[in-house]
Amino acid sequence: MYAFYAAVTVLGAALYGTAAVANLSGHDHPRQQADKLGVPRSWIPLLGSALGAGALGLLAGFVVPGLGVAAGTGLVLYFVGALATHVLAGDRQLGFWALCFALAVAALVLRIVI
Repeated sequence: MYAFYAAVTVLGAALYGTAAVANLSGHDHPRQQADKLGVPRSWIPLLGSALGAGALGLLAGFVVPGLGVAAGTGLVLYFVGALATHVLAGDRQLGFWALCFALAVAALVLRIVI
């Protein structure tokens, strides 16, 4: 069970860390998504920082379990907000969102259980 938790957590941290780098480095995709969803571009660095903090927090949860729980909770809330934004904007392409959300939920639940 611990190996599954470790795999989910590392995969999630890599995914969220990559997304954070894309947001913070000025990559074109986050800007296009922000424009499509009506999110101000000035929020992109803040959203990237939140993803980066979540990724680091998940990894820190290996050493301090409470940080992993806090990071997992924050990421779940982040993706609930992302879902609301997508739905309000009329965007129904939620495949990548579902993957990110499922990893955040799995990492949180496994961190609590283990």
